[in-house]
Amino acid sequence: MSLLQVRQLVKRYGGLTATDHFDFDVNDGEIHAIIGPNGAGKSTLIAQLAGEVRPDAGEIIFDGQDISGERVEQRARRGIARSYQITSVFPEFSALQNVMLTVQAHQGHSFRFWTPTSQQASLTGPAMRALERVGLEHRMHVPAADMAHGEQRQLELAMVLAGRPRLLLLDEPMAGMSQAESTQMTSLLLSLKGEYGIILVEHDMDAVFTLADRITVLVYGRSIACGTPDQIRANPDVRAAYLGDDA
Repeated sequence: MSLLQVRQLVKRYGGLTATDHFDFDVNDGEIHAIIGPNGAGKSTLIAQLAGEVRPDAGEIIFDGQDISGERVEQRARRGIARSYQITSVFPEFSALQNVMLTVQAHQGHSFRFWTPTSQQASLTGPAMRALERVGLEHRMHVPAADMAHGEQRQLELAMVLAGRPRLLLLDEPMAGMSQAESTQMTSLLLSLKGEYGIILVEHDMDAVFTLADRITVLVYGRSIACGTPDQIRANPDVRAAYLGDDA
């Protein structure tokens, strides 16, 4: 069943068409990757799905409802959450405090740092579960600023998961990672497969072909192919436009 459907989406910036009558869908529990060269329109597309950028035409249907005109916070309440290319954690706060902030935002009450965490079970419980899910429970009291880059990306994912989303919009989660960190993140995302719909924008082709159920190839705002990893690898148009002859 389709969790998200995008129909004839268009976004123009003056004479540039960043999203060109784009059709796309994501099934519940599926990892659907979007790949393409720099400037293909991937981040603009993610911003439209998140509600940060309003399309000029087309429809975005989530769980059967047209959300094309909804704001970021409205989509977040429906269960759409995104991460960014640049890590967006609070460096002076511990890992636990970072995730607790996300939990309190979704619960709608103020966060009081002077209250002992033992008295904030409604925040610490969900936050700890999110940290455990990404393998950071042993680092819960470490300030985010003191974490390695890969750990910060894991923390950001914990913050996303703490909001209890249904659809994850992951914009280059492996950006800036070492090979070991990328491998670890790939394993983590594999563990989430089947539980969430995931849209993955990523340049790490090893990760994409390991993770994705389907891949859409975006070139100049248009989808030139959509299929399984094997189908995308074998597609001559994709090889010519993006993957290259040695794919």
